[in-house]
Amino acid sequence: MADSAFNKIQIQRGDTSFDAYVVGKDDAPGIVVLQEWWGVDYEIKNHAVKISQLEPGFKALIPDLYRGKVGLDAAEAQHLMEGLDWMGAVKDIEASVNWLKANGSQKVGVTGYCMGGALSIASAVLVPGIDAVVGFYGTPPTELADAAQAKVPVQGHFGDLDTMAGFSDVAAFRH
Repeated sequence: MADSAFNKIQIQRGDTSFDAYVVGKDDAPGIVVLQEWWGVDYEIKNHAVKISQLEPGFKALIPDLYRGKVGLDAAEAQHLMEGLDWMGAVKDIEASVNWLKANGSQKVGVTGYCMGGALSIASAVLVPGIDAVVGFYGTPPTELADAAQAKVPVQGHFGDLDTMAGFSDVAAFRH
């Protein structure tokens, strides 16, 4: 199971702290891996492990944006995502980037899926210290961040034939 590969750490952000899971090579480039709406589950941990094993080796860090909660069905995951403090999540991402840089990663990227994809792209606009972002099928709400204002290279992955509109479609990303 992917869990045994991880070191669970605490990251301090202002007057709060949160759990994060780290896997990979010390002093390697860092990748912040952001969860889907489900939370930090087996799937997102497997993504982080695979990312950490890519050549030449990476240190992957998953911040627990839901503070230990995981959605077990779509209704619960939707509820968790709707209750997320998105600006607070961006601050968690910034604290994660800073932790990686303070712990041996000279370069740090951010990637995420669906909700995490949207937060990845928002971080390209709002978080200093990031070197690149790769978002998968998620766009941030314009009131959070305008993707056109990204300060670092962004690679977005979307399905041209996906019927989802607004959150995970190509037109919303290009807007």
